[in-house]
Amino acid sequence: MLIVGCGPAGLALAGGLPIGQRFHSAQAVRVADGCPVQLGHLNKADGRWRIFIFGDAPSPLDATSKAARLVGFLADADSSPVKQYTPAGADVDSVIDVYAVFQQRDLSIEGMPDFLWPAKGKYGLRDYEKAFQTNEAHDVFEQHGIDREKGCMVVVRPDQHIANILPLDAHAELSRFFGGFMLR
Repeated sequence: MLIVGCGPAGLALAGGLPIGQRFHSAQAVRVADGCPVQLGHLNKADGRWRIFIFGDAPSPLDATSKAARLVGFLADADSSPVKQYTPAGADVDSVIDVYAVFQQRDLSIEGMPDFLWPAKGKYGLRDYEKAFQTNEAHDVFEQHGIDREKGCMVVVRPDQHIANILPLDAHAELSRFFGGFMLR
């Protein structure tokens, strides 16, 4: 069974990320420490789904930005696929691992929502590898043809291939996508 889905709106948001093909890496800067990281290296063969949020033009610190609202939905809404399919007591990213890449280059980890630097594991240590910003020399938005004004979310299957591309405000569509094959 091939799990993919994407309407024309999604294809227009990230022309350089073809549905069904492997998620191609690009460099971004980790917000926590300013280190450059290859986004493709975040995709591990560990059975988890990945959602990459590529932020819209407004700052993610602005609660009205679509990226901020998507993060809030994924973290708190009952219909969030992260909330629906993560077993009780498990780490927040044990089934669906979420990363965010923002266009702004002046962000700090302390300003990010807890969902993007969650406390995990037995000791509740923070995961600092969820929030990224663009690298001026290697702009992921430019490399992957991502719409800077609108941003998008890219759903990556456990086999590291792109399953779906959705607008940042397509919360219901994201839930329907995962609802088509996931079990609670």
